[in-house]
Amino acid sequence: MKPTLVVLAAGMGSRYGGVKQIDAVGRYNEALLDYSAFDAMKSGFGKVVFIIRKDIEKDFRERIFDRVARNFEATYLFQSLDSLLTPEQIARSKDRKKPWGTIHAILCAQDAVHEPFCVINADDYYGRDAFATMGRHLSNIPNDSTEHAMVGYVLRNTTSPSGSVSRAICTVKDGYLVSMRENTKIYHEGDRLISDIDGNLKTLGGDEWVSMNFFGFAPSVFPLFQDYFDRFLKDHITTDKAECYLPEGASDLVVSQKGRIRFYTTHEKWFGMTYVEDRKKVTEAIAEKIESGYYPDRLWD
Repeated sequence: MKPTLVVLAAGMGSRYGGVKQIDAVGRYNEALLDYSAFDAMKSGFGKVVFIIRKDIEKDFRERIFDRVARNFEATYLFQSLDSLLTPEQIARSKDRKKPWGTIHAILCAQDAVHEPFCVINADDYYGRDAFATMGRHLSNIPNDSTEHAMVGYVLRNTTSPSGSVSRAICTVKDGYLVSMRENTKIYHEGDRLISDIDGNLKTLGGDEWVSMNFFGFAPSVFPLFQDYFDRFLKDHITTDKAECYLPEGASDLVVSQKGRIRFYTTHEKWFGMTYVEDRKKVTEAIAEKIESGYYPDRLWD
């Protein structure tokens, strides 16, 4: 059975200042998630599932979904603040505006995903090498496997000159993930890379392996993530901004010994739409790949 690509496209884009998930960067108004879906299709994936917000549905269909669906089996689902919550939890979190995070987004997709799947962000560029690596792994595991996977990137290849980024720094041993720690504020200061965790500053070398939310899971992970999300809600149901992050949930999976995560690597250079200033650089990078023949001029028929 071919694996599925799950694209997390329900974020608010607060630093970008708009709906960056569907902002055009290609010559025919393709967005970054068009290129990810194209690379997945070329790497043996069977379908794509987009997780979006209800309020962007019309624009999402008109700008992206309809053309992707003409070329690649596709569907989309919604992530909302009350998705999967009990009436009591909804009442206790009534003042919340921010989405619950990437673990919650994945859980919103579980009824549509019945095979091993890869998870990515909509606003990040990963490169076809990563999709090929993940496609091979997922095509060779059963649905009840506890052998999951991720593709790690070199930190210096994933930063933005426009401002700080959030990256989970990985500890790896013998080709498997040992743990991850989310560093929600990594930024350039001259020639140095600085991590700011709750005011504690640390200089990073730049060669660290980091998560870019490029994970592969068997469907057996869904109940484990549900348990992790339930524990998160127990502690944070009344908070305004706390999010249930996928890297932390994946790390918990490993630390609790409920599964293993094979750590694959790539030296692909990341680019993405974290800040509005990034759009020009992303557009130029895509244009270079088109000129080199890596992508066709028009991505979809």
